Amino acid sequence: MGCSFFFFFSYFCKVMHTKTRAIVLRSFKYSESQLIIDMLTEEVGRVSFICHVSRSAKARLKPQFFQPLSLLDLEFDFRPSAGLQHLREVRVALPFVSIPFEPYKLSMSLFLAEFLYYCTRDEQRNAPLFSYVMQSIEWLDRCSTHFSNFHLVFMLRLSRFIGFFPNLDDYRSGDYFDLREGAFCSSAPLHVDYLVPAEARLIGLLMRMDYTTMHLFRMSQTERNRCIDVLLTFYRLHVPAFPELKSLAVLRELYL
Repeated sequence: MGCSFFFFFSYFCKVMHTKTRAIVLRSFKYSESQLIIDMLTEEVGRVSFICHVSRSAKARLKPQFFQPLSLLDLEFDFRPSAGLQHLREVRVALPFVSIPFEPYKLSMSLFLAEFLYYCTRDEQRNAPLFSYVMQSIEWLDRCSTHFSNFHLVFMLRLSRFIGFFPNLDDYRSGDYFDLREGAFCSSAPLHVDYLVPAEARLIGLLMRMDYTTMHLFRMSQTERNRCIDVLLTFYRLHVPAFPELKSLAVLRELYL
């Protein structure tokens, strides 16, 4: 008993100096000079930080470092038992060239940051997921055209890394799509969370897209908005306490 207690106590009291890449998901003011920042990190998964910031040109930590989806290099002493960690060093890993400066990309990034904040809340270290998100953000920042369907492809493909990606091998023309099971089926399920064949076809269409080919698939604004609603419903059924996203209204109004 004493040995087990000592191991438990040692684990939660140990401090690990951590260097990691990170993606900013959300930041908000805690006081006039403090921010609380939620990030997805490569080494330890989801982490929340509290830090002092200043707008001074000489300041070590500046508020602009912590814009949604910013890609950072961090150093901090990770305390597993602490709810809020303290940053030691922050550097911009990849300066954006377009996302903060183009209204369409900015609205999309705010939506995706809020989406990631909720669907990765309990995420531990998951290197493939982190790599997918970071490479996707880099792609969006670099591209100049043909990104209208980016958020749809991103959302559906992310489900592969969380554990409920649909299996396209089972799809046949005329199938329904069971949102609870994440599977195509030949007849309507005995519950209300499913797509009729005409809409199930859109899921099949999305699953065939990637960032380089998605511009070849024509979708109307109505179809695109319906796909967002379906994908968010899909996530609500599989991710506990997934809420309505506040940024969705802005995306609908501004984007396309």
